[in-house]
Amino acid sequence: MKKEKIRNKSCGAEFAEEMAGEVRADFERRAQERMPFELNWRLNLNFLAGNQFCSVAGRGEIEQDEKYFCWQEREVYNHVAPIFESRLAKLNRVRPEVAVLPFSNDDGDIMRAKVSGKIIGFAADCNDLPKKIAAATLWSEACGTSFYKIVWDGGGGRRAGAAKDGRAIFEGDAKISVCPPFEIFPDSAAAASVDDCRSIIHAKAYSVEEIKEIWGADVKGREIKVFAAGGAGESREGHEIVIERYERPSQKFPDGRLVTVAGDTLLHAGPLPFANGKNGKRGFPFVRQISQHLTGSFWGGSVVDKIIPVQRAYNAVKNRKHEFLNRVSAGVLTVEDGSVDIGNLLDEGLSPGKVVVYRQGSRPPKMMETSHVPLDFTYEEERLLNEFVMISGTSELSRNSATPTNVTSGVALQLLIEQDDTRLSSTAEEIRFAVREISKHLLRLYKQFALTPRIARIAGKNSALEMFYFCSADINSDDVVLTTENEMSNTPAQKRSMLFDLLHNGILYGGDGRLSDASKVKILEMAGFGTWEDAQNISALHLLKADEENLEFAAADVVPLDVDDHGIHIERHTRFVIGADGKKGPAEVLERAMRHIGLHKELLAENYKLQITNYK
Repeated sequence: MKKEKIRNKSCGAEFAEEMAGEVRADFERRAQERMPFELNWRLNLNFLAGNQFCSVAGRGEIEQDEKYFCWQEREVYNHVAPIFESRLAKLNRVRPEVAVLPFSNDDGDIMRAKVSGKIIGFAADCNDLPKKIAAATLWSEACGTSFYKIVWDGGGGRRAGAAKDGRAIFEGDAKISVCPPFEIFPDSAAAASVDDCRSIIHAKAYSVEEIKEIWGADVKGREIKVFAAGGAGESREGHEIVIERYERPSQKFPDGRLVTVAGDTLLHAGPLPFANGKNGKRGFPFVRQISQHLTGSFWGGSVVDKIIPVQRAYNAVKNRKHEFLNRVSAGVLTVEDGSVDIGNLLDEGLSPGKVVVYRQGSRPPKMMETSHVPLDFTYEEERLLNEFVMISGTSELSRNSATPTNVTSGVALQLLIEQDDTRLSSTAEEIRFAVREISKHLLRLYKQFALTPRIARIAGKNSALEMFYFCSADINSDDVVLTTENEMSNTPAQKRSMLFDLLHNGILYGGDGRLSDASKVKILEMAGFGTWEDAQNISALHLLKADEENLEFAAADVVPLDVDDHGIHIERHTRFVIGADGKKGPAEVLERAMRHIGLHKELLAENYKLQITNYK
C-alpha cells in the first residue's frame, strides 16, 4: 500500500542534508539512551525461546555463559514459556466493545453516535483488530510495552475512479499496524505516556525497493539487524532504516512536524499529517499498551523480568541435582596410580563381566562411596515452584490445566480462578484502554479524510449483514466508552452455566409457565448458538424484521403483513416505545409506532376470531 509522496521541493540540497544529519544524530542519541531497556527486552526474548544460559554483559551485549567444567549439566527447564502462554491465553479473551456517546440529546446526534459506532466496527473488521490486539499483547507481555500505529492509507478502500494519467484513485481507509518496542524511540524515557512526549521517533527497516516505491527516493542499502520475537537478531541485506520523527505542535510549528529520513536522504519534511488529537488538533499516531506500570518510566514492565532470577535458580538446582544423580548411578572409580590400564578404564569403564587386570601387590579399583541425593535439593525445588506461582500470578490450575491435589471443593476452585484473574486485571485494563484510544483515532481519521459518502458493511444483530452509508459529516463526537463487562471474570462457560441455572429455577418463564418464541431465540443466542438454523430460525427472522421496522418509523408509517408473527412484533415494538430509543425519539416516531402496534393487535384479534370460528 503506497503512501502519499510529499516532497518539499523548496528545501535546498544543503538544508536537506543538514536536516537528515540532525535527525540521524538524534536517533542515535535516543538509541544509546534506550539501550539498557533494549538489552532487557532481548534477554526476556531469549529466556522465552529457551536460551537461558545468557546474561547482559558489561559492554552492552547479550553473551552466553560458559561452562566451568566439561561435565556440568546445562539443560533448560523452561517455566517462563508456560507462564507466558497461560497469561496470553487469558488476556486473549479480552476483546472489548465500544460505543460512542452522542454530542447532545438531539435525535440527530444520537443517530450520528450510532453511525460512529458502526464506523469503528467497520474499521476494526477491515484491519482484523482482534489479531492486531493479540500481536500487541504478545509483545507487551514479553517486553512490557507495545504500540499501535493508526494512520490513513490513501491507497486503501474501494476504487473511486482514475486520474488523468490512468492511475487508480481509492477512497482510502484507516490502517492499524503493531509496532514492537524496538521500533519506538521517545525523547525521554521518563515520560509518563505518549501524550507527555514532545517528539517520538519511529524507526523501521525497509528494503531499498520499498523505499523507492513508497517515497520515490533511491537509497543505498546495507545490512540491518532486526530483532524478532524469538530473541535472535535477523540480518537483512539491502535494507535501510527509515526514521520518522514526529514532533508535537509548538509555537514554531503550530501543526507539528514530521521529518522522514533514510540514511543520508531526506524523504519528507512537513506538518503532522493527521488531526488525531483532541478538538481537531494534530498529534502522534501512536497508542501505547503496557503490561505493568513502572513508576516514572515510559516503558512498562513484564512478568518475564520478575521470574528470570527464579528461572536461573531453578535451572541451577535441577542441573546440580542431576549431576548428583549421575554420580550416584554411574559411580566414581578410585584407582591406585600405576595399578591398571587407565586408558582402558576411561574408554570402557567397569562393564558387567569385565576382567580387570591390576598390578600385583597393588589395591584393585573400587567404587567411591556416595550418599543419597540431599533432601535440600527437593525442598529448594518446591520453594522455587511456589515462587513461580507467587510472582507470575498464574497458579498450577491455569498453568498446568490441572486441579490442585488438595482442593476438591467447587467453590474453592472458583476462588482460585478468580484470584488468577485478579492478578491479570490491571493488564486487561490496559488492553481495554488501548482499544478505546484506537477507536478515537479511527473516528478522527474518518472525520478528516472521509469527505465523500461511502458504503460500508458490518455484521449486525444475529450475524445479519448490515450495510450503511457514511461520511465525515456523520461523525460529530469521538467520546468513546467501553460497553463490555470484565471478560476475565465472565467467561462464556460461566454465562451459559448461569443461564441454565435461571432456566432450571423457572425465572425466565412467563406467567403461563411457558417460554415465548422471542425468549427462546434470545436464550439460544446467549448460549452461543446464534440463530440456530434447525430451530427457531423463523422467530429470529421475525425479530430482525421488527427491529428493521423500528428504524423505518423515523421516515414513514409501516403496514404490518399477514405473515407477521404479531405476538413477536408487538413485544418488540413495545420494547422500542418504552425503551431509551423511543423516549428520546421525536413525537411523530412514537405515534407511528403506536399506530403500527394497534394494527398488529387488530390483526392478532382477527386471527384469533378466525381460529375460534374454524374450531366451531
